[in-house]
Amino acid sequence: MALLEVNGLDVQFPMRQQPLQALRGVAFHLERGERLGIVGESGAGKSVLAFSLLNLLSRPGFINAGSIRFEGQELVGLSERRLRRLRGRRLAMIFQDPMMTLNPLLTIGQQMVETLHAHRRLTRREARALAIGRLGHVQIAEPELRLRQYPHELSGGMRQRVVIAIALLLDPDIIIADEPTTALDVTTQANLIALLRQLCDKHNVGLILISHDLGVINQLTQRTLVMYAGSIVEQGPTRVLINDAQHPYTQGLVNALPQLTPPRQRLRQIPGPLPDPLDSPVGCAFHPRCPYRFHDDGTPREDCLARAPRLESAGEGRVACHWVRELHEIPTFEETST
Repeated sequence: MALLEVNGLDVQFPMRQQPLQALRGVAFHLERGERLGIVGESGAGKSVLAFSLLNLLSRPGFINAGSIRFEGQELVGLSERRLRRLRGRRLAMIFQDPMMTLNPLLTIGQQMVETLHAHRRLTRREARALAIGRLGHVQIAEPELRLRQYPHELSGGMRQRVVIAIALLLDPDIIIADEPTTALDVTTQANLIALLRQLCDKHNVGLILISHDLGVINQLTQRTLVMYAGSIVEQGPTRVLINDAQHPYTQGLVNALPQLTPPRQRLRQIPGPLPDPLDSPVGCAFHPRCPYRFHDDGTPREDCLARAPRLESAGEGRVACHWVRELHEIPTFEETST
């Protein structure tokens, strides 16, 4: 049994004209100690998925269908009281901006001790000792001093380490990290990636890393889900997915990596915007931007216009594309988009 199993997850946000479908039939699993990446452009549904796992969706959003099982226990429909027992203790989250997570009016020590007291019966001295230990685990020098400081007195990288230390306070089984490296410089980002990998390996913690950056995903994760317009369009081992992307959208993300762009040339971007969630195209959601949407004679591929593709086995992963079997016989993304 997987540590986390998600099946057929749909999320909606009621609107005046019609419901906004934010997630469509999302399904995946996470094993204990596994590092899973979720990648896609802004608006693809990554953060909505993360918040859904903890039932922290902003109102009026709600889970319309599907299942989220943690160690076999169904989380969809679980009471708020029982969910609070799991959040922080068994399921922890690291947000993109630590200043939105940390209370600017409380010292680091006060926030860490309060977190412990909310879930465990500890004396103040025991809680303080545990907080110091966790700050040490995330390689923060002089942890006793940091406990007396306020968030604004710390650098961005150190604040993010504090957030990770708070997430580790209660020895969670899963950490969900939503764009944790976005606001950090390259050196701090590399240190944080190494730290997360070390913590997962040492404590056997499952990690779900959400990012729009395939470079970060490549450095840290073992397996990756690629999301587009609220659905998973490709999944598989991270190195295989990046080195031999099957879905046209994944190919476009890989081609857009700065390190693959020759010097003094513009970055190669996927043409066109993400579809409007309230006006999603019929058929494959990616087809308006897809370089393979036409036959050689210029006529449109009818399957792409008529029905949404399902995830099917392809190589070592799974891909949602009607024409994945023919992709290697068609010119590359770069050639068809020039």
